[in-house]
Amino acid sequence: MFKKVFYLGLLFFFFNCANMQAQNNMGANDSLLVELMKQNPNYFASLLADPGQYRIQILYTQINRDKNNIPHFKDYSYRLNANEYFYPASTVKFPLSVLALEKLNNLKVQGLTKASTAIYDSVTARQETIYNNPYAIDGRQTIEQAIKEVLVVSDNNAANRLYEFLGQEYIHSQLANKGYPEVYIRNRLELGRTPLENRQTQAVHFYDANNKLIYTQPAQNNTGKLPYYNVLIGNGYLNGQDSLINAPLNFSEKNRISLSDLHHIMQSVIFPEQMHQKQRFNLSSDDRKFLLQWMHTTPNESNYPTYDSLAYYPAYAKFIMLGSERGTIPSNIKIFSKAGDAYGFLLDNTYIIDMEAKVEFMLSAVIYVNADGILNDNTYDYRTIGLPFMKNLGNTIYQYELSRKRAYRPNFDNIIGPFK
Repeated sequence: MFKKVFYLGLLFFFFNCANMQAQNNMGANDSLLVELMKQNPNYFASLLADPGQYRIQILYTQINRDKNNIPHFKDYSYRLNANEYFYPASTVKFPLSVLALEKLNNLKVQGLTKASTAIYDSVTARQETIYNNPYAIDGRQTIEQAIKEVLVVSDNNAANRLYEFLGQEYIHSQLANKGYPEVYIRNRLELGRTPLENRQTQAVHFYDANNKLIYTQPAQNNTGKLPYYNVLIGNGYLNGQDSLINAPLNFSEKNRISLSDLHHIMQSVIFPEQMHQKQRFNLSSDDRKFLLQWMHTTPNESNYPTYDSLAYYPAYAKFIMLGSERGTIPSNIKIFSKAGDAYGFLLDNTYIIDMEAKVEFMLSAVIYVNADGILNDNTYDYRTIGLPFMKNLGNTIYQYELSRKRAYRPNFDNIIGPFK
C-alpha cells in the first residue's frame, strides 16, 4: 500500500513539474512576440493595450536547418487559444484543396486525376448543375482548376466545388484522423444555405479526355451529429438588406478551425517529412509541387485563370508583410499563403522565404476589427487597423529573422526548385 501511494505521489509530482514547465514554456513563447511588438509602439501599442477586444492570436515558427538542410522548428505564440472563436473565412479553402487532392489519390480510380473533367449534378433544390468554367483555358471544370482559383484569388465558387466533391462527413473524418478533431468545415462559402442544405452535397461525374465517364461521386448527406458551440459575437447584425437585429450574431453552426490547426496543416504540406506520419496527407510529389506553386502565384503571374490587374493586384490576399499594398512583390520574396476576411475577422497563414538573404519562417495571425460591433454591414476596420497590423507584424518578424544568427543557411531547392 505504501509503495502504491509513494508511486502515485511521485507520478503526481512529475506531472505537476511537467505542467509547470509547459506553462513556463508558454510564457516564454509569448514573451518574444510581446517584446518585438513593444519595440514598435507606433504599430502595436494600441492593440497591445486591449488585445482581447481585437481577439488577436499569433503563431510564429522559427525554422533552423541543420548541416543536412533538415528543418527544425520552434514555435512562439501570442494569445493562442483554440477556445476563443474566430470566423476562419477563406482560410478553410486550403484544407479543402489539400483534401481534394488526397481524396483523388485515395480513390485509386484508373484515369481519375485532378485534370479530369468534372460535371456537378443538381440533386436537390437550390443546387446548380455546372458543366463548364469560363476561367479555364479549355472551359472545363476540374479539381485542378478549382484549386488554382482558390489559391490565387480565393474564389468562393471554386471552393464550393471542392466542398461538393468532399462532403461534410469526409472533411471532418479525414482531418480528425490526422489529429485535427475540432475542425468543422460545415458551410459553403458566400452562399446562404440552411444547415440541412449544407449537409447535402451534389453528385460529381468525372470524365476522361475522350469524354468517357470514369467515376461518379454520389450525392452525399451527412447524417452524423455536429457540435453546437454557443458562440455569440457582436452587438447586432443586419439580416437581409437593412433590417438590424439588436442581438449578437450566432456563429454556433458556422465553420470552425483553430489558428494552430490552420498553421500545422499548412506546415504538413510544406514540410511533410518533418511531421508525424499520422499528420501527413496522402499527396504525391507532383501534388505538393502543384500546391506550392499556386500558393505563391500572384494574380498578375497567372494565366488561366487570368484576372483583371486593377481588381486583382500582385499582392492581393497577401496580408502578412504587404497589407493593402498594390505594388509588386520584391522578386527575392516568396509568400506561400492562404488568407481570409469576413465578419470583421482578418487572418492569414503564411510561409515566407527570402531567396537572397536565405531567411524563412512561418507566421499565422488573426485579428477582429469591428469597432461598431455590427456584423453584416460591411463596415469593418480592415484598412485602418487590420491590414496595417498584418503588414507591420509580418515586417517586424521579417526584420527580426534578418538579424537572427543561423548555424546553417537554408537551401530552398525542395521548395522553389519546381518553378524557378
